[in-house]
Amino acid sequence: MTDQIEPAVVVVVAAALYDTDGRLLAARRSAPPSLAGRWELPGGKVEPGETQERALVRELREELGVEASPVARVPGEWPLKPGYVLRVWRCSLDSGVPAPLQDHDELRWLAPADIWSVNWLDQDVPAVKSLSED
Repeated sequence: MTDQIEPAVVVVVAAALYDTDGRLLAARRSAPPSLAGRWELPGGKVEPGETQERALVRELREELGVEASPVARVPGEWPLKPGYVLRVWRCSLDSGVPAPLQDHDELRWLAPADIWSVNWLDQDVPAVKSLSED
């Protein structure tokens, strides 16, 4: 009998970042070219030795220039590409005004009725559906 070792999985965390009016923040990709013009939940990769929560705080600071706090993980995870999974956290905006600093050229606050008014990246659609079902 041989022990099976699962390949390492890279976790990508994304923020379901809400404002005080209950609107969800969407970010439009400007890079890479294959993703440009499509919308996503902001976030990024968890670095070695970093917790998912710390990665999310760091990514939101780097990408949007804000301080945010993870509140609760959204149940589930969604495959991105081989070896990568997406995990989403509901987050609160603690300070700052979101601005597109890296890999994005526009941000939009979406009211619940407008959540499908943007062209989400295919890999973000299941996570956004999960958020809209809560």
